[in-house]
Amino acid sequence: MSEPIALLVNPAAGKGRALRAAQETGQVLSGHGHEVRVLSGPDPAGSIDLARQIVADGETLVAVGGDGLVHLALQAVAGTDARFGIIPAGTGNDIARSAGLPLADLAAAAEIIAAGHIWPIDAARIVDADGAVRWFGTILAAGFDAKVTERGNRTAWLPRSLRYNVAVFAELPVFTPIPYRLEMDGEVAELSAMLIAVGNTPYYGKGMMMCPDAVLDDGLLDLTIVHPVSRFELIRIFPKVYSGRHVAHPAVEVQRAAQVRIDSPGVLGYADGEPLGGLPMTITAVSGAVRLLAPEPVRSG
Repeated sequence: MSEPIALLVNPAAGKGRALRAAQETGQVLSGHGHEVRVLSGPDPAGSIDLARQIVADGETLVAVGGDGLVHLALQAVAGTDARFGIIPAGTGNDIARSAGLPLADLAAAAEIIAAGHIWPIDAARIVDADGAVRWFGTILAAGFDAKVTERGNRTAWLPRSLRYNVAVFAELPVFTPIPYRLEMDGEVAELSAMLIAVGNTPYYGKGMMMCPDAVLDDGLLDLTIVHPVSRFELIRIFPKVYSGRHVAHPAVEVQRAAQVRIDSPGVLGYADGEPLGGLPMTITAVSGAVRLLAPEPVRSG
């Protein structure tokens, strides 16, 4: 019998899609001789506690769901020796997308778990003003994109596919550039910007390439800074995020740093689609923080 694997799932996610994905994954892994458990927490805090217990028991933890569930699981696995897998069964799946996992083939994703290849990837560690520590996998949004996410979360009555676009056009008339204090590897800058995104991966928001050149195992954070532009120009720039071509715009600046401190009064941070609270935050790229079960990364050049 191979090592035990615990599948962490939100049974209500995707109108039951995640639970069905867990059952299919369990069948594949059992066929490879693994002892499989399917587990779910009563709420987000309960899911984190459950994930931490799985890690403490020495089991492989697999998150079956979207970026929200993966975010919860990261709080347990980041910085440990735990083996961690992802079965993409959510709406965005941006962490899985960034890692090259199959998004539309559950059986293929389960076979990757069974193969057991470990890719040590970075995770971003946040320390807030109170000293609390939290981890994220994709991108920290702290600007126009965060305000759009916040507004979209208040329109749960809309179909999920419409919420973001509706929120963009609702936020535009009232949005003004935000004053930031930004520290990158010890260098301090005071600036105004439409947004500052701090990326561990290229993707967030269901495939938007906000930090298109971010690499999961380079020990660095990619910063995309959109300097002040008119509302009309912001509308022109934003669709290019889906292809990563927005970084060619003269108002867009890209930086890299191992550690970033970002501050702005009254601005909230979101990462992996989850609210993290108000700035300031210190974000550090931690090399090899997560032992991800994933394909061997393909390198160009």
